[in-house]
Amino acid sequence: MKIMIMAGGQGTRFWPRSVKSKPKQFLSLTSKATMLQQTYRRFLQYVPDTSIYVVTTKQYSGLVHEQLPELKHEHIILEPEPKDTAPCIALSALHFLQKGEDDVLVTTPSDQYIPEGNSLWEALKQAEVVARSDRSIVTLGIVPTRPETGYGYIVTEEPTAEGQALAAKAFIEKPPPERAKQLIEQKNVYWNSGIFIWKPSTIAYYMSRSQKDMWTLLEGCGGQWENVYSCLPKISVDYAILEKASSIYTIPVHFEWDDIGSWTSLERVHQPDDQGNIVMGDASPLYTSNSIIYTENLKTVVIGVKDLIVVSTPDGLLVCDKAHEQHIKDAQKFMDVKGG
Repeated sequence: MKIMIMAGGQGTRFWPRSVKSKPKQFLSLTSKATMLQQTYRRFLQYVPDTSIYVVTTKQYSGLVHEQLPELKHEHIILEPEPKDTAPCIALSALHFLQKGEDDVLVTTPSDQYIPEGNSLWEALKQAEVVARSDRSIVTLGIVPTRPETGYGYIVTEEPTAEGQALAAKAFIEKPPPERAKQLIEQKNVYWNSGIFIWKPSTIAYYMSRSQKDMWTLLEGCGGQWENVYSCLPKISVDYAILEKASSIYTIPVHFEWDDIGSWTSLERVHQPDDQGNIVMGDASPLYTSNSIIYTENLKTVVIGVKDLIVVSTPDGLLVCDKAHEQHIKDAQKFMDVKGG
């Protein structure tokens, strides 16, 4: 079994700490190690370094080498430009198939918080057995703990035994609050972890059926990805394959997991002070409660506010009500328009 860590995302919801030149997978958000380093070391406990690969864009190859100097050059697969998870996974599958390799492949994000790896590894070993079957896709489904509107959900067949692989019946992307509340009340609904286990030939089969134009371009370019990559659509693997595929299975898992997709997700990882504040850097909250404060270089004082996100870095200053956090991802677009 090989591990493919996807590390080409932009992390726009963590602006201004996560910026295009250094997005969140290369930042230390939950420990002293960066998210990428944590992910790599998590898998290194169970597989040799020869079985771990990183796929990223050319823009970030230097950061990958810097943060993972032990990773061999040939174990970094480079996308010419960011195109979301479907082209990224298709490119990775072709990388192995063109070398005549079809071992089960774990495609995993680089920026998830999983503090305990043993349970993850046990689930992956179970998934590997299922994924060996032709055209079988296996996902890890996180047992939900709250009505989260920022995650995708998987609806499966009704479970009959603990730990079994369940046939996936539907994928639901980021439901509204009321729908999310309804979903978590069902025993056969799980968060979509974004971790998929499948063979490269399985990826090729579904790509050739559901994304024929994309697959034809990649397969026919003779490994010269830069000649065709700009023509590929920006599309997630969920929309490109999973919503159309048959033979998809979900293994429910109960370990601690978080997507670390936004500033407020840090409240589930870091211990707040007596007033409910998360403070990082040289910052002093006075008469302030339930806020997230991060500062670099400059001493920061926040007085008399609540439910705010205050972030100060050399790349910008963010002051945001938590209720409007979903709009942070638009900040970079705004800066681009304004020329910032």
